[in-house]
Amino acid sequence: MKFTLSWLKDHLDTEASLATIAETLTRIGLEVEGIADKAADLRPYVIAKVLTAEQHPNADRLRVCTVDSGDGQPLQVVCGAPNARAGMLSVFAPPGTYVPGKNITLSVGTIRGVESRGMLCSGAELGLSEDHDGILDLPADAPIGTPYALWAGLDDPVIEINLTPNRSDCASIHGIARDLAATGIGTLKSAPLPPVRGEGACPVSVRREFGPGDEGACPLFALRLVRGVKNGPSPEWMQKRLRAIGLRPINTLVDITNYVTFDRGRPLHVFDANKVAGGLVVRRAHPGETLEALDGKTYRLDDAVVIADERGVESIAGIMGGQASGCDEGTTDVLIESALWDPRDIARTGRRLGIVTDARYRFERGVDPAFALPGLDLATRLVLDLCGGTPSEATVAGDVPENEHIIDFPWTEVRRLAGIELSRAEMKVSLESLGFHLAGSGDRVKVLTPSWRPDVEGKADLVEEIVRIAGLDRIESKPLPRKEATIVKPTLTVLQKRTRLAKRALATRGMLEAVTWSFIPHDDAVLFGGGGADLALANPIAADLSDMRPSLVPSLLRAAQSNADRGFGDVALFEVGQCFANDQPEGQSIRAAGIRRGNARHEGGGRHWSGTAEAVDAFEAKADALALVAALGVPTGGLQVVAGGPAWLHPGRSGTLQFGPKGVVGHFGEVHPRVMKALDLKGTLVAFEIVLDALPLPKYKPTKVKPPLALSDLQAVSRDFAFVVSRDVAAADLLKAAQAAERKLIVGVDVFDLYEGPGVPEGSKSVAVAVRLQPIDKTLTDAEIEAVSAKIVAEVAKKTGATLRA
Repeated sequence: MKFTLSWLKDHLDTEASLATIAETLTRIGLEVEGIADKAADLRPYVIAKVLTAEQHPNADRLRVCTVDSGDGQPLQVVCGAPNARAGMLSVFAPPGTYVPGKNITLSVGTIRGVESRGMLCSGAELGLSEDHDGILDLPADAPIGTPYALWAGLDDPVIEINLTPNRSDCASIHGIARDLAATGIGTLKSAPLPPVRGEGACPVSVRREFGPGDEGACPLFALRLVRGVKNGPSPEWMQKRLRAIGLRPINTLVDITNYVTFDRGRPLHVFDANKVAGGLVVRRAHPGETLEALDGKTYRLDDAVVIADERGVESIAGIMGGQASGCDEGTTDVLIESALWDPRDIARTGRRLGIVTDARYRFERGVDPAFALPGLDLATRLVLDLCGGTPSEATVAGDVPENEHIIDFPWTEVRRLAGIELSRAEMKVSLESLGFHLAGSGDRVKVLTPSWRPDVEGKADLVEEIVRIAGLDRIESKPLPRKEATIVKPTLTVLQKRTRLAKRALATRGMLEAVTWSFIPHDDAVLFGGGGADLALANPIAADLSDMRPSLVPSLLRAAQSNADRGFGDVALFEVGQCFANDQPEGQSIRAAGIRRGNARHEGGGRHWSGTAEAVDAFEAKADALALVAALGVPTGGLQVVAGGPAWLHPGRSGTLQFGPKGVVGHFGEVHPRVMKALDLKGTLVAFEIVLDALPLPKYKPTKVKPPLALSDLQAVSRDFAFVVSRDVAAADLLKAAQAAERKLIVGVDVFDLYEGPGVPEGSKSVAVAVRLQPIDKTLTDAEIEAVSAKIVAEVAKKTGATLRA
């Protein structure tokens, strides 16, 4: 929401400074996003007179001018504007001035051999217009040496505030002024608007046609005809204000509706009466009906509420008018419409059609129903003042809805909910200044909410209004009570700690954190095990964000492809966030997932002179997953790695991490080619995903003191074994069997070779392992080493059926 300071002062009588107003707005919940002050930005620019304008000796299209900027010392300026001439007044920028239209800072320079000390400026160079064909040509009475912004009336700061969706009352400058007046920095100008007396009844009839139970789509529709208007450009003061807040002036009739929309929060629409056939009907659109709207686009209306005449639809109710009945400079008779619409219906239609307008913004949040008819009178008065004409009486279909919402409010509720002590007098003044009506004088009062505050529904809302006007800075800060001689319990849960540790651990492996939507396209959700009706969003923010995500991986895969499309193919991304198996609380889980693409290996990605770049593989994803589990402090003694994974992973190049068949905690591997094709992914992609909720909880320890570090002074011994085993026996089972042979001495078992071919029986494989023995008390003798080796061979044979390869 934008407005100028002078516009605000049309509604607020105040002597407060701009800084005070901005601080107060933020303090009461109308956060100031920014303040644009043209006068400050254009302060170096002054009105100057061109004394001479001679042809440049070395350029046909340049002139050498002498300029008087008011200090009595003429300056030489090289100018390329075709309208530069002696005797004219224009805008001059001295050296050191920043030129917004060119994004440069001026300096003394030489142009084609002639020195230039500044610039004569066009409107485009000042950022005021798109006119760059010539320098500004000012009237002869413009005072030389005066700052241009002050003379041109550009010294009106534009304030932009960030409105929360519930504050529809402050989608108008009058509403903002009301809030500021309640703080005591000014007085609200709230003189009643005089009604407009028309001459005769409105000749255009209005009726509403809705089915039973649908009458709330349009509770009220008011219309007035004004004959004999003269349309054209709106006054300069109105155009300046509209331009300042980002609106393009069109013509007086249209500008008036935009002006009233921002001034009073009352959206209106004007029809060219001569382009309307017969009476107007407010109804649901018929099947197949379309409308060419004022934006030049044609919309299929379906069941939207529309305003139609005998020929068909003329306007999309509460959102946008039609091209056919729009007002232009030839309009002589105008129909002014002011209506009330169902907010939910407006929001649904606007979202489906993809139309965002200032009218929709206000109607879908709720406008003041009591101002519908006064708003029509205000717009009519502006039309009469600026365009002339003769008004008719207003014709009204429907009634203004009653808004008798009364809240039983105990004054003690402010102390209970906000922890602040305020006098009853102060609280009463705050509420009454905001438009609330109070009845009663005891500990409890009856509060009638004003028609423009549909967001105030209960006692807590009234407390919020009182506290924000009083100021949150008046709430005394008090520490929570803490008992002496007690140990403070950790504030973070195990899952919260693991979430933080997971992010740190994956970042240390060279991966970049990504933050993606919790919503994904329906087809993506189906590919990754979701897509159920219970996880489909009833009101998605976009068509491709329709389902709650069952996994973090699909969004990471799309992010990696997006990077690749822009030339960054070797990427490693991770995310830690929520996933959803169903719509129940227990169906939510916190997961950590990561993907690697191209050559983004852990040891470093991309090509290198020292060797051929290798693409990522399933073992990269496995290493990431196991490193994450280890970093979280989860005991991995019982962790099993089982071949295969979910349907989105390659069946022969993936694995499942589990603590027993029912304790699955994650998956890793290459992405399935079918998924790659469905998501239009290219290159090599591997991924892993760990369910942090499913990881075993750490065992309770009475103390956090680490056990003493025990390092043996004796040299370790390594022995290699090559086992012939059936092809379907997992190498992990063989490693576990070897480890179990002598747990006190064996400190490591690793696979270093895998062979299938001549010399190995059909259906078998040779697995070579290195076993590391660490003596504790004394050096091992050859006999002791041979005894341990025999144990290893026997245990592996017993557990896996393997034999020692000859």
